[in-house]
Amino acid sequence: MSTHRDASDELHQDDEIGREQEYVSTLYDRLDGLREQASRRLTEELRATGGTQQARSQRESAVQMYADQVEQFSAVENGLCFGRLDGDDGTCRYIGRIGIFDTSGDYDPLLMDWRAPAARAFYLATAANPQGVRRRRHLRTRERKVTGLNDEVLDIAAASPTAHEELTGEASLLAALNAGRTGRMRDIVETIQAEQDRIIRADLPGVLVVQGGPGTGKTAVALHRAAYLLYTHRQQLSTRGVLLVGPNATFLRYISQVLPALAETGVLLRTQADLFPGVQARRTEPAQTAALKGRAVLVEVLANAVRDRQWVPDEPLEIELPQREILTLDPAVVRQARDRIRRSNRPHNLARALFDIEIVHTLGTQLAERIGADPLGGENLLSEADVAEIRRELREEPAVRAALDELWPVLTPQRLLADLYADPARIATAAPMLTDAERALLHREPGGWTPADVPLLDEVAELLGEDERAAAGRRERIRSLQREYAEGVLDIARGSRSIDVEDEVDGGEILGVTDLLDADQLLERQKESDRLTTAQRAAADRSWAFGHIIVDEAQELSPMAWRLLMRRCPSRSMTIVGDVAQTGALAGTPSWSEALEPYVAGRWRLEELTVSYRTPAEIMAVAADVLAEIDPALRPPRSVRASGVPPWDRTVDAERLAAELVEAAAREAAGLTDGRLGVIVPAGRVDDLGAAVTAALPEAAVGEQPELANRVVVLTTEQAKGLEFDSVLVVDPDRIVAESPRGHSDLYVALTRATQRLGIVRPT
Repeated sequence: MSTHRDASDELHQDDEIGREQEYVSTLYDRLDGLREQASRRLTEELRATGGTQQARSQRESAVQMYADQVEQFSAVENGLCFGRLDGDDGTCRYIGRIGIFDTSGDYDPLLMDWRAPAARAFYLATAANPQGVRRRRHLRTRERKVTGLNDEVLDIAAASPTAHEELTGEASLLAALNAGRTGRMRDIVETIQAEQDRIIRADLPGVLVVQGGPGTGKTAVALHRAAYLLYTHRQQLSTRGVLLVGPNATFLRYISQVLPALAETGVLLRTQADLFPGVQARRTEPAQTAALKGRAVLVEVLANAVRDRQWVPDEPLEIELPQREILTLDPAVVRQARDRIRRSNRPHNLARALFDIEIVHTLGTQLAERIGADPLGGENLLSEADVAEIRRELREEPAVRAALDELWPVLTPQRLLADLYADPARIATAAPMLTDAERALLHREPGGWTPADVPLLDEVAELLGEDERAAAGRRERIRSLQREYAEGVLDIARGSRSIDVEDEVDGGEILGVTDLLDADQLLERQKESDRLTTAQRAAADRSWAFGHIIVDEAQELSPMAWRLLMRRCPSRSMTIVGDVAQTGALAGTPSWSEALEPYVAGRWRLEELTVSYRTPAEIMAVAADVLAEIDPALRPPRSVRASGVPPWDRTVDAERLAAELVEAAAREAAGLTDGRLGVIVPAGRVDDLGAAVTAALPEAAVGEQPELANRVVVLTTEQAKGLEFDSVLVVDPDRIVAESPRGHSDLYVALTRATQRLGIVRPT
């Protein structure tokens, strides 16, 4: 009988899968139709010529819209439909990544976007609170094929006694958690839990802080919140844009596919190092130096550095004009001019024009007195018009311009900061409040920028103001991005299956878009109207004000970095995601209150994620001991599952550490039928241990790989922040703790990167 029932259940499920396959196939047919329609219209708009400026502008808008649609429809294809809600009233709603409507009838929804209010019951309905839902069905798909399903009947009388009432779609959730990692983060749109949904759909205005321990889904929640906000507040955010700031480039590559899979391609992803247009901050520096640069005292240091460039000579300054005419600027005159201009409170570069007027007026008067002097001692023979002409001519004299540049130079942020770092005397003048040792940390020779320099460059840019050279540089960056955009549109045209059309030209030759336009020609058509996306324009403009900013691993931000981000978001609409127990940076955030009160006193709200989905209970028990070392009052998140595999901890001879690590890595990698192994080592040993592992394991790589595609990756704790692996080896935990003043926080991060297995290798 039992066998008969099992066979009947399998047959019934096969029938259900077949019926769902028929419906899902219709959705894909509709998706293909939408993509072909967008491709055809993109082709038409690209080929159109002539018309008024308004018509050309409208065409460029259409090009961007249709190109975005083609990209969106391709991105959401995998897992297009993942759920179904059957209501008590007999209604049936399918849930998916985008909304698809039946345009042949009453515009009824064929597929409901997961972000729509009516889809929320898919994530919140329980047997105790069914919200009008009789049954919730989770669909499993591979490419376009339905491969399985599981149903939850929301009847409290029939609820399984072994199920976790607080988990939605427990079977689907656990299947996703136990699946092998791929080197890229997956979205969680099919398995969002109630506490995550509440945060994802929180109101837009204000600063929302999401505090959560390892594995609680902070990053996933942040990304899905970005997609939700863009869907719900499209008009407001599409013009100002959304910025997502991550801790490092590896992390951004790791999450890069999530938002496109959620039908959003317009969010700007950046690290702190990338937030000053035109600067690539890749130089490294000691942690103590980075920590000093992150302190709020640097605001005063930089203000002093700018004021120091408004120079007053100790002796009279002689300016030699043609015909050996020499004019003299008295220090008292320069000081009076400088002090008057400072009282205007204009930024340094913008105040330069006022300073020029003051000095040229003084020099013009001096020269006029000589030229127009009456030999008989009478009044000056020059008229006011003559004196004004003398001043105009002086303003163009190279010697006068050189003197003005010396007294009040027009500066770029890069020049001012490079000059400051290179000159101990300038540092001493600008930073009298620092100790000799601290001032020594700031001294360095020119040669690239560090991530900690970026907030300082931004601060200096505010103090200087933008001169015409900086504006020209920004225009050039935008021009470069316009060309990239034009090439991208043509790439879409080349790659789309239905983007070429037949023309009756030369006997019926088939012409494609790329036969009619190249990138330069398309770029010429963009001159009349800037058709860059919002994200592209924002990336090129330091003064851009974003509609919303999301910060992941926000506990790593220094006070100076917080100042930069607050300038980028005057509306203070932000989602701050992090865990203060994992703070690794010396200048990082010790508490959310300390970071935010200076900017939004009493106007920020805190939400906590308390359940760890990634980290099994066995591993969390090990990490809990380290968490107690950080702060005995902290409590680790509660794990929803156990892996059944206890972590192992092995001590080996220090001389054989590399060899023992290679053997352990080989065993762990062999045990992974699918997935990834992360080997987390002290920063001081990443080179030698990484070389040993990669020499023995061809599939291994060291450090920040472009796609984290290798099955075995050797990383430092900083590089591993925000990532996850099926199995993790933590090497020499004592040294990880010792090499950083926040070492226990670093170790806590390292121990909580695994989804299945954890091993620890200690040298004697």
